[in-house]
Amino acid sequence: MNDTINALIALDEDVDGPVVEAALPPGGKVVLAGLIEGLGNVDGALDDQAADVLVVACGRASTAAVDLVREVSSKRRDRPVIAFCETPPDYFVHALFDAGADDVVKLPETPERVLFAFQKAIARNRGRDAARPTANAPMICVLGPKGGTGKTVASSNLAVGLAAAGKRSVVVDLDLQFGDIGLALGLSPERTVYDLASSGGALDGEKLDAYLATHSSQARALLAPTRPDQASEVSTELLREVYDLLRASYDHVIVDTPPDFTPAVIAAIDASSHVCMVTAMDSLSLKNTKLGLETLELMGYDPTAIAVVLNRADSQVGIAHADVEQIIGRKPDVLVPSNRAVPRSLNEGAPILLSDARSPVAGALRQLAAVYLPHTASSNGHRRRGFRLLRSRRGRLT
Repeated sequence: MNDTINALIALDEDVDGPVVEAALPPGGKVVLAGLIEGLGNVDGALDDQAADVLVVACGRASTAAVDLVREVSSKRRDRPVIAFCETPPDYFVHALFDAGADDVVKLPETPERVLFAFQKAIARNRGRDAARPTANAPMICVLGPKGGTGKTVASSNLAVGLAAAGKRSVVVDLDLQFGDIGLALGLSPERTVYDLASSGGALDGEKLDAYLATHSSQARALLAPTRPDQASEVSTELLREVYDLLRASYDHVIVDTPPDFTPAVIAAIDASSHVCMVTAMDSLSLKNTKLGLETLELMGYDPTAIAVVLNRADSQVGIAHADVEQIIGRKPDVLVPSNRAVPRSLNEGAPILLSDARSPVAGALRQLAAVYLPHTASSNGHRRRGFRLLRSRRGRLT
């Protein structure tokens, strides 16, 4: 590797900057991209500086350094992290590696060994990207622009229904503040996506698998955090990695979303191959569904990859199916009838496909699963028309 390496250095308290700079290999092979005093302003500097690697120069047992390494390695996985430390104790070295450091350089060290540490960290980071498997499986993003339409019922039963059809299915709970996939499937949240985000280090399929819960149907689930305040720790970058790894390892990936077009939801839509839009027989749900479909159109989403599910379709509330079609601009693909067994199944944590398999609701949900079974061979992604995220023609977010 003969390319110049740009290093951004973050100095912990009581660490001498000139000493750390002197440890960099001479000859222009490693150049200083920036020097930050203190470990609290690194995130913005990583955005501003064209750095290939972050160097955390720390004291002998700095908890702030361990926290910074964990944060950067989990949220900025494209940026290798190396810790510089003068004669650190072994337990501190282990803590840095556990937090996700690519290497730990014990100062003083020879320039040759320091250069090798830089080269090894960057090569390992590039190798992880090159070795990442191709994500080919269908990814179904389950949307409902209004709460209470039945997204979680659809998502959980879709995962179970596909598993019953012999497919390896996994559902991701993207409602990071108030997700209920665990309750719907009767799964205990022993490990959640928050735990994954907090784990530090590189992410691969084997590591991700350890954070997935397993349902009795053999469907897998990545559960939402157990507390709303933990949601901010789950980055969109991490979720994109998760989707790629799951699509490379499973036959179908289902993403259950909150009733908002948040950045995380937009990223899930952008990564998906199909959208399942769930609505209900009330004017608010239908109005928001119409807006949601129009938003997908602005994003350039292929309308043939969108399925509309009309929940509680037999409700007598003064709205006919013809009215539904007129309001949302298309005919629903699946009609799910009302049934008191549905809330009971949620209370019991038993998907209705298993708890009341002969009910009309279960039949409709099997029909929904069947929508996605023929598409396995052509699921590399929907076609776009040049839009990315929710950008208007003037370039503003809408």
